[in-house]
Amino acid sequence: MALIAFIYSRAPGSTLGMAKILSFTIIPVFLIGPLAGVYVDRWDRRKTMYTCDFLRAALVFTIPFFLFYTKNLIPIYLIIFVIFSIGRFFVPAKMSIIPDLVDKKDLLIANSLVTVTGMIAAIFGFGLSGVLVEWLGAKSGFYLDSFSFLVSGTMIFLIAKKVNTKMNITEVGREIVDVIRKSAFQEIKEGVLYFIRNKNIRFAAGVNFILWSALGSVYVVIIAFVQNTLHSATKDLGLLIMFLGGGLFAGSLLYGRLGQKWSHYKTIFFCLILSGIMLVIFSFTINRYPHFNTAALLAFMLGLCMAPIMIASNTVIHNSSDNEMMGKIFSSLEIVMHLGFLLFMFISSIIAERIPEVYILITVGCVLSVLGVINLIFHRKIPWSN
Repeated sequence: MALIAFIYSRAPGSTLGMAKILSFTIIPVFLIGPLAGVYVDRWDRRKTMYTCDFLRAALVFTIPFFLFYTKNLIPIYLIIFVIFSIGRFFVPAKMSIIPDLVDKKDLLIANSLVTVTGMIAAIFGFGLSGVLVEWLGAKSGFYLDSFSFLVSGTMIFLIAKKVNTKMNITEVGREIVDVIRKSAFQEIKEGVLYFIRNKNIRFAAGVNFILWSALGSVYVVIIAFVQNTLHSATKDLGLLIMFLGGGLFAGSLLYGRLGQKWSHYKTIFFCLILSGIMLVIFSFTINRYPHFNTAALLAFMLGLCMAPIMIASNTVIHNSSDNEMMGKIFSSLEIVMHLGFLLFMFISSIIAERIPEVYILITVGCVLSVLGVINLIFHRKIPWSN
């Protein structure tokens, strides 16, 4: 929200300006991500996570000193790049630590809980920050963000992991020798080959590529769309994201409780169809009737439809991957996801300079629904229940 407010103050309604600064949050995925996955599998995942958060707290705290006292944006681009480079270690560590904390039979509910807590943060974080940033200014937003990283790091520091007592001293020694003998690039190669050869992981990667390509297509476009239709820089946008988060929260909770009975694959296809339909309804309705209450209800419904897609795809990966490969798998998945996001974010931001945002949003919704229908027909032999 603070970055959005800053960009809005410099170039109101510019989708390309938004895309430029956001690209520095994504480039580290390709430059740092492959190496990060290797070291996440070598390091203690809990220590990796809280170290990343404490470093990011310090770096975000420095942003206002560069952002508001110079017209040169190079320092802010550099700081954003470093912050999100550190995040490349955090994300695969977060996704890889889940099997260390729970039994395999509890993976679906664990993934649901991770998503639910994230949605609670989104509900309060986006809603509150949208109002605060518009009221107090972007500078205060960066200080609050820094504090949130500090709190997160402290909470992760307090996580208790299951202790594996079965490994004897000989096995520990053998693992240490294997790590020393292998180079990081050998492990990257192993991770890529493992990723390619496992059909379930390839499927999850394809689903995430579709979803994140759609998110990239609508991300900067929908920000400008909401700003132009509801005439607010961050307040209404933040509140709408809060309702979207509320829908994601409710969808995650429902799927976590009921999803054990349903096919993960059919759930993903069906929810892609519903998400596309809801995006079309949201775009068309708000363009014709720009009322906040209507937008909030439709944003909630959109989140409700999208939530199971993320949980189901992560559960497929956890069920299909060896624990010692998790870091490399999720780093590779991050590359696939953000490649789609970055590519389609720039395409849509350039197109949005020439045609109305609403047409782009409706087109993306239609494509999502069509892809869901095609996959549902193509995989019709898969049973609906597990």
